[in-house]
Amino acid sequence: MAPDFELPKTMRALVIDETGAPEVLHLAERPLPRQVSDEVLVKVIAAGLNPIDAKTRAGWGVAAAISSYPAILGNDFSGVVVRAAFEASPLQPGDAVYGMARVPRTDGSFAEYVSVSGMSVARKPARLSHTEAAAVPIAALTAWGMVKLGGAAPGVRMLVHAASGGVGHFAVQFARVLGAHVTATGSTRNLDFLRELGADEVIDYTTTRFEDVAHDLDSVIDLIGNVHDNTGTRSLAVLRPGGVLVNAPTGSWPTMAADAAAAGRRATGFKVSADARALDEISALLDAGTVRVHVDAVFELADGAAAHRLIEEGHTRGKIVLRVS
Repeated sequence: MAPDFELPKTMRALVIDETGAPEVLHLAERPLPRQVSDEVLVKVIAAGLNPIDAKTRAGWGVAAAISSYPAILGNDFSGVVVRAAFEASPLQPGDAVYGMARVPRTDGSFAEYVSVSGMSVARKPARLSHTEAAAVPIAALTAWGMVKLGGAAPGVRMLVHAASGGVGHFAVQFARVLGAHVTATGSTRNLDFLRELGADEVIDYTTTRFEDVAHDLDSVIDLIGNVHDNTGTRSLAVLRPGGVLVNAPTGSWPTMAADAAAAGRRATGFKVSADARALDEISALLDAGTVRVHVDAVFELADGAAAHRLIEEGHTRGKIVLRVS
């Protein structure tokens, strides 16, 4: 077993003392997280920012489960193991890793150290920098699960909404890797980007109603729901009988089950799990260059409020990352 790193007693963290606007985020000194059970302690180099982080900070998302303040948010991270879970653990001090925390059950990754279950952390893809790797876990695991649930395979015709975003840009690539024919929706500025990702067809949602040109599809990866222009409900019309819609944004379409039943179509929500085995599969695709991650912007940890404001604008291409240490 490699020797443990010498560790400080406190760490710098981006915290909230209450939910609210981005301005509630501020830097503070916090104790290092304590390891329990199979957890590994990781020095965080970079942390990915996801919509769920902004929703939770605002009082939505998983904010109801925050048991005490100050709270450290942030799920995605890339960094270096500083304490192993046990002597013969596969991950030892010095190993470069990435994964996702389970906020708010544990403190999050917007801090210099995070302690996470060994089942939710994997070796970092060698091809990626820590900044790039931090942009992967939640978005890629969500996309991986959704396109598989949508039946991505040769001959399957799949529509991906919000295809240039964090989850969407992975969903397009994974669906293509699995052999599906992919139609992607995006804004005018992102159409070439979507083609570069491998989309077979692109639809500019600013000029074209997707239901006017897409028909008899096997599945829809819905990353919008009904929060914008009833995208979810309209998507049911492009499915063939027996087709399935997979929706991810929690609360984005409360009437989904009833609407799908009325239309004679199938629909299901999806919630991501921290899964090191799936991350290993994704890592292989990233290291082979078969799939790539796009980082739209990088902020210092102290500028977390600005990063939150940017993601709330809803026009991010790929991911936003915080540089932690």
